[in-house]
Amino acid sequence: MSTKKDQNIPLLGLQEFKKDQSRHNEQLLFNELHGERHIDNPHQHDFFIIVLFDQAKGVHNIDFIDYQISNHQIHLLFPGQVHKWNIEPKTTGYQLMIGREFFESFSSSFRFSFAQYHNHPVIELSKESYKLLHYEFDAIKNELEKPDCLQELISSRTNVIASIISKEAANIFTDHDIYQNEPRIAKFQELIDIYFKDEKLVSFYASKLHLSANYLNILCKKHLKISATQLIQQRIVLESKRHLKATALSVKEIAFELGFVDHAYFSNFFKTQTGITPTNFREQL
Repeated sequence: MSTKKDQNIPLLGLQEFKKDQSRHNEQLLFNELHGERHIDNPHQHDFFIIVLFDQAKGVHNIDFIDYQISNHQIHLLFPGQVHKWNIEPKTTGYQLMIGREFFESFSSSFRFSFAQYHNHPVIELSKESYKLLHYEFDAIKNELEKPDCLQELISSRTNVIASIISKEAANIFTDHDIYQNEPRIAKFQELIDIYFKDEKLVSFYASKLHLSANYLNILCKKHLKISATQLIQQRIVLESKRHLKATALSVKEIAFELGFVDHAYFSNFFKTQTGITPTNFREQL
């Protein structure tokens, strides 16, 4: 598959998959999953993916964490997340690939902070919720196949899907109260996502939040049990791992990409955080 030329990590867009469909919406694609599937080389997407597994077995690796695939699950993938999977034979499921613009139109129906969905990308479904989601996925598939496909109807159904997922997510999001009671934590994480390559000091983010660096640190320790600096460092480590596993960039090039002026300092930072050198991490299976 081809990738976008201006990205360092292999980044697949919706256009990579449109050729497989006779009819398609510019911002939404529907796929059925049948049987064995493998993605061995980790890559990113520049769109959102919602996977509804019916009868399923395998392993889905999202940002270097293995999640067991089983019956009646939802798997969520956000743009930029690195993933690969090994799906075993006889698996069935359904997949929605959703462009950023369209996703934004119904994203408010996901009731929780996106940071929480990042932390819990696999959601077990009750029998009732699975039945409801299967109905909505099937209805979207049927609508997309119509020559006079109604965008408004598809939008309504994606809102329903997001609402059902959120209802089930409430059962597993143990950190929900943190983000509800202290929304500045969620905003801090959003800011880290935007600026972490260039800004690594707590004081920068604190000023954006109209807080002192000390108070932001107190909030993080109280609610997340880690310091504000550690939260920034975790994001840098995640992006480092994405580059090491999903690109052919040298360690020196990755260091420069992530805002380190010296690759030796980057290597020391990575080893301090992970207990392994960047090169050894890259060589791991």
